[in-house]
Amino acid sequence: MQFDCDILISGGGVAGLTAAACFGAAGRSVICVDPAPPVTERDAEGADLRTTAILQPARDLLERAGLWDHYAPHATPLQIMRIVDAGGEVPEPRVVREFNAADISDQPFGWNLPNWLLRRELLARLEGLDRVDFRPGTGTKSLFTRQAEARVGLTDGSRIRTKLVVACDGRGSPMREAAGISVTTRRYGQKALAFAVTHDIPHQNVSTEIHRTGGPFTLVPLPDYEGRPSSAIVWMEEGPNVAKLMALDTPEFEAAMTERSCGLFGPLTLASRRTVWPIISQEAERLSGERLALMAEAAHVVPPIGAQGLNMSLADLRALLDLAEARPEGLGDAAMLDAYQKARHADIRLRVQGIDILNRASMVSAQPLRDARAKGLDALYALAPVRRTLMQMGLGVR
Repeated sequence: MQFDCDILISGGGVAGLTAAACFGAAGRSVICVDPAPPVTERDAEGADLRTTAILQPARDLLERAGLWDHYAPHATPLQIMRIVDAGGEVPEPRVVREFNAADISDQPFGWNLPNWLLRRELLARLEGLDRVDFRPGTGTKSLFTRQAEARVGLTDGSRIRTKLVVACDGRGSPMREAAGISVTTRRYGQKALAFAVTHDIPHQNVSTEIHRTGGPFTLVPLPDYEGRPSSAIVWMEEGPNVAKLMALDTPEFEAAMTERSCGLFGPLTLASRRTVWPIISQEAERLSGERLALMAEAAHVVPPIGAQGLNMSLADLRALLDLAEARPEGLGDAAMLDAYQKARHADIRLRVQGIDILNRASMVSAQPLRDARAKGLDALYALAPVRRTLMQMGLGVR
């Protein structure tokens, strides 16, 4: 059976569902497919317990698509980004620097939401968009393109004829591979533990990133859980250390994470199961092929530092939406896709390389290098124009 649509979106993660909502709200007919149905309950098997900080520039995009009204009741503001260097002889703060959104804006840096909840609210929004057809449990398996259209084969045996294929299908993107687009991958030997905690000391909407060795330990504000202040944690470490941490029983793990947090929030209590995610950096050779646009992790993967991952993906989406609006008749043609490559390539390259440098700096274990990292943080913070520029760059503001 064959179906026609303006846009076929391969991938039904947060980025893919957001793309479906945005293009559907803009009046395009959309089919979105994903081989795995989204998990939309916090404690269900397979739930994504990571969180996403939606930064300021992305809010306008989400409002255009009617998504922000779904998110706002659940969003925790991120007013202050605090960086702590704890790279001394013992795990305790020796340099603490805070970047306050009030220095550059009358709004917070962004708003934090759990990934499982984003999926739930995205599905609720898609139910109100009659031009979007979401097909969970179905994936893409083949791609044939010519100048005027693309044809995509699905795992259920059907075929889609479309003007534009948007690949949001992850770091191993089937559509990217079908188009023959190569990637450059950097492996760090790291993994990330993601979980939720409660604690005695309120977070006061401060996101805290603690650097010692192995990678950052980041606490991001969440709404109170069972009457107690709560945060989401991403704990990056070398792979063997993550295996050891996963093997600890709950009291031992709570003691280890409280020590790694430098006790800044008092004793930490585990409030979810622990999940593990591999850490890589990856960049596609190019962002488009004939009738094909890569976005999100099909185009770029970065370690979870500075809330850049999904926000880079939403910048991709914004560029595609703007180009489609500027030339409605040219949806998916060579001119549109060349313009997309030009609009996004330099920014993606800058952010992938910058986060790579930050991650390598966070991993250092030799004491002289840890001391140099602390001095560098001090030096950057002391220069007000540099500090302001770094905050604006982090938001994606020029």
